[in-house]
Amino acid sequence: MTDDGVTHIAEDIVQVQIPLPYALNIVNCYLLRGEGGWTLVDTGLNTAAAQAQWTFALNQLGIAPDDIEKIILTHMHPDHFGMAGWWQRLVEQPMPLYFPELEKPQAQYFYNPRNTARYHQWLLACGVDQVTIDEVEGALGSTRDATRPHPLQQDTIKADRVLRIGGRDFRAIHAPGHSDGQLIFYDADDRLMLCGDHVLMKITPNIGAWQHAQPNPLRRFLDSLTSLKELDVRLALPGHKWLISDWRGRIEELLDHHDQRLGHTLDAIAGGATTVREIAMVIFPFERFTPHEWRFAMAEALAHLQLLQERRQVTQLEGEVYRYRLN
Repeated sequence: MTDDGVTHIAEDIVQVQIPLPYALNIVNCYLLRGEGGWTLVDTGLNTAAAQAQWTFALNQLGIAPDDIEKIILTHMHPDHFGMAGWWQRLVEQPMPLYFPELEKPQAQYFYNPRNTARYHQWLLACGVDQVTIDEVEGALGSTRDATRPHPLQQDTIKADRVLRIGGRDFRAIHAPGHSDGQLIFYDADDRLMLCGDHVLMKITPNIGAWQHAQPNPLRRFLDSLTSLKELDVRLALPGHKWLISDWRGRIEELLDHHDQRLGHTLDAIAGGATTVREIAMVIFPFERFTPHEWRFAMAEALAHLQLLQERRQVTQLEGEVYRYRLN
């Protein structure tokens, strides 16, 4: 990895690291060269620092905005979606933007400020007090603001479609859990995977049960990992942290991590925690987290609770606030 955040992965693939204003301070974006120009995979969050890094990277590579043939997004989260509209406005004729089909309604819900009230109710149901809700919603509003301007147009991608990315053919694979409709892209000829936020090194993808998402994302994530473990992957290019050279080994580590986290969740309830927030405060280092990170911790705690409930190891009690007891 280079100090300037611009790394040649292969003759036709460049990784560009875009800064984020969070503890997770980098998102990995990729440029793949083809006969008709470059394909950009994921974009970053629209901040002044991110714009400066993209300008620097393009100058380093000798690429003009007009050389970008199309943009592909792996999923709708702000750090991947956030600069798509900025990119399209760099050129007179906006480059095509391709977006996972199942992510489009998620994005429409998440980025619509009229749905803030539903998010507020979700936080209350997790057992969060009003002062904390104000802090969390303030952080969420700042993140949403950093995704504007939104894309001018977008086309959708279906799972199992073979897509030309740069000069390579990739198969789109549905990879739910971190986001309902996330797609990852597999080049079988080169055993290369563009894996978005589905498989990461050092950190584990956030698997959250959000109010706008389908229930039980952790079960779908674990099922997906078990299936993907069978693929022959030489190298995976993730959305954060390091490149992955031991695909199956890393997937095994992620499966083991969540098995342990399910045990920690049961221990938290046994210790007296009942609400989602209380349980999250036991299993995560809340005192080191920012309001931006609090919501991810609670969504992930809820995802583990939903799976434990499906396995009949816990019961959700009746009431407006989600509360759980051991079976």
